[in-house]
Amino acid sequence: MNFLKKTIFTILTLSIIASLSLTLIGCPPAEEAVEEPTPTEEPTPTEEPTPTEEVEFKAAMATDVGKLGDKSFNDGVYAGLEKAEAELGVEIDVVISEQQTDYVPNLTKLAEDGNNVVFAVGFMMGDSIKEVAEKFPDTYFGGIDISLADADFNPIDVPNIREILFREQEVGYLAGVFAGMMTKEDSIDGINADNVIGMVGGMKIPPVDRFIAGYIAGAKSVNPDIQIEIIYTETFTDPAIGKEAAIAQYEAGADIVFQVAGLTGVGVFEAAVDKGNYAIGVDVDQSISSPDNAPVILTSAEKFLTQATFLTIKDALEGNFTGGDTAYGLENDGVGLSPFHEHEDIVPQEIKDAIEKAKQDIITGTVVPPETPEEIE
Repeated sequence: MNFLKKTIFTILTLSIIASLSLTLIGCPPAEEAVEEPTPTEEPTPTEEPTPTEEVEFKAAMATDVGKLGDKSFNDGVYAGLEKAEAELGVEIDVVISEQQTDYVPNLTKLAEDGNNVVFAVGFMMGDSIKEVAEKFPDTYFGGIDISLADADFNPIDVPNIREILFREQEVGYLAGVFAGMMTKEDSIDGINADNVIGMVGGMKIPPVDRFIAGYIAGAKSVNPDIQIEIIYTETFTDPAIGKEAAIAQYEAGADIVFQVAGLTGVGVFEAAVDKGNYAIGVDVDQSISSPDNAPVILTSAEKFLTQATFLTIKDALEGNFTGGDTAYGLENDGVGLSPFHEHEDIVPQEIKDAIEKAKQDIITGTVVPPETPEEIE
């Protein structure tokens, strides 16, 4: 009897222990229950941190055959890309054109590489930029000195091409006023008694002709009897030819020679150094871009290429890009004469005043500089 009671008691005890064990095994530890997130504790989408990533935007340029290092045209555009890189966080690239047949492949490569804006640098790239832009309608293109026209020379617009043009004749006119008056200041070392100035152009293309036309008209407006020597070198890439052309002009009596010849024009500065005379630079402030030649560079007829390039990139980045012509002249500070720098003290106030008057006359329309030398009587 006692044995039976003990057996029953043992069985009941084991059953209770087993039940408690199963209950404890089925429940998580108390600490884990506290840490387990409930649905109300889950973060909402507004509470999640938002990653801060820079907007990816790429801009690039294909040079003309003058390449980088010309200290004027191509370098001026590239400086605009560098400004965009520094101020806007844009990724930049450049490809070098060794010859004109490189234009289409270079522009195509830059578009295929995913650049948002691609610049074609130079009048000679007009057909190439149109061909490539039509194949890449989602890419913006900037054509420096490029004005698009059809086979009959009627102006046309391509929606994704901004034609970035400059009124070179306006700043050329100011350079002419300066040179036409400065050549009379024969008390200055390097200025002779001859009433002669010079002009060395690269190829005979519209932007070069606009500079030349303005220069001739400006000089004659203040010095009607002046003699102006003009040579086209037919190249933008050969300083030796530029030097040879300028030496011929200095030896013909010129004391100031205006160069519009890209890298070829560096030879004009070298000639001025050798002959002890002066020169006028082009496109950028060449006293800065070519500092070794600053002592002979009186001023430069600038096209503000750097700013025009930068603004085009900025417009594209901000969704404000427009195709068609965008013209820069004196009225909108797109062109202008550079400072006289170390020559400031030798330039008479009378000449400075005449330049300012000519500038205002052009802005108001009182004076309209010619665009081609053929327009000048």
